[in-house]
Amino acid sequence: MPAIKADTGQSSFLARTGRGYFTKYYTPPHQAVTNPAGAAPASSSQNPYPDKTSQTRFEKGLLQKTAKQTGDILLYDNRIVLYKMESDVALYVVGSLGDNEILLYNVLLALRDSLHLLFKQSVDKRTIIENYDLVSLAVDEICDDGVVLETDPTIIVQRCSKAPSQDVNLSRIDPFSEQGVNNLAQLGKAKLTDWLRQGL
Repeated sequence: MPAIKADTGQSSFLARTGRGYFTKYYTPPHQAVTNPAGAAPASSSQNPYPDKTSQTRFEKGLLQKTAKQTGDILLYDNRIVLYKMESDVALYVVGSLGDNEILLYNVLLALRDSLHLLFKQSVDKRTIIENYDLVSLAVDEICDDGVVLETDPTIIVQRCSKAPSQDVNLSRIDPFSEQGVNNLAQLGKAKLTDWLRQGL
């Protein structure tokens, strides 16, 4: 079953069946600790899954653990895991033991609700693959380097939505007809409004 996972601790967001559709691992800069001599960071702040093999092992084990579960929170590999099943996709948020479970749950709900609003249909494997760019943008709007930025799905969707396409093909309209003048006035009004918004 595919999944999408996010870790605000030291891991990530993931879309998986043992093989990822979307995975994002973090080593948050705010947790980096250096020794007094200014050498390498302490091992407690390093990513516990530094290579692809350890990441794949963690993800496969997590999927096996949650495949038969009915809840939405569990402890796995010394991590707090929150998850939601959506048709053939599992959404995961993974955090360290010290993270706030309520915040992690809000991140999970923000991801799920944002994807529902973006796709205007059910969240499934095919939709995620076809709209990979929107999934990536949504994850980046929710969380940056393990820091939660936004949990309101409507704000996330507004930031991720594609620009609207031009409603009227102006090249086919005679510029001196009444419709052409009206369209030109509407276009000018829209451009002026955008210009004023950017200036303020």
